[in-house]
Amino acid sequence: MSRRNPVLQLASRTNVVKPHGLASCSLEPGAAWRKKGWARITVRDIAAASGVSMAAIGYRFGSREALLTSALIEAIDEWGTRLGRTLSAYGSEGASAAEHYEALWAAVIGSFTEDRTLWLATLEALVQAEHSDDLRRYLATGQAQGRRGLAALLRGTSEDDIDDATARSPGSTQLALFTGLMTQWLTDPDQASRAPKVVSGLRALTHLVRSEV
Repeated sequence: MSRRNPVLQLASRTNVVKPHGLASCSLEPGAAWRKKGWARITVRDIAAASGVSMAAIGYRFGSREALLTSALIEAIDEWGTRLGRTLSAYGSEGASAAEHYEALWAAVIGSFTEDRTLWLATLEALVQAEHSDDLRRYLATGQAQGRRGLAALLRGTSEDDIDDATARSPGSTQLALFTGLMTQWLTDPDQASRAPKVVSGLRALTHLVRSEV
């Protein structure tokens, strides 16, 4: 079962079309992104981190925006692979479904702190997608994969067994919960809920949607 980035699910096995560029230049933007993010990173930063001349980068990409779009995607992919390894081991053997679910939240919340800059990059990606059709298509495909992957994760089954209705219901809802808590942790981590509070909060909300008999 695939357990990758729970926000974007940038699955390498899918035919996601990436903006043309980074792979052939062998750039390594991850460290630069973690330090500076979209607004402050420069072509010089990426060139220095990668050992590639600025002239070669300029010739290959043509503009700072095209370079940074490709660099952003590479950084998110790198981070998604690392987070996927963390999520693949969440929970302990013999734990209840509720304990597994709380452990999933604990793993994701831990990543909000450990990979804060790269979570910020996912928000920057959403803003920049307004100006890049390639990036928008990339993120839309990633979100579709994220919904399906999360639904499979919650059901404890293969993504191949998840139909569209399931992906768009529990999968989409879980994605929305992750994204909402992410923004709280990025803006005010001292007040943001930890895993036990998230689970207890969801329990408190269930009466609002409980079917009446």
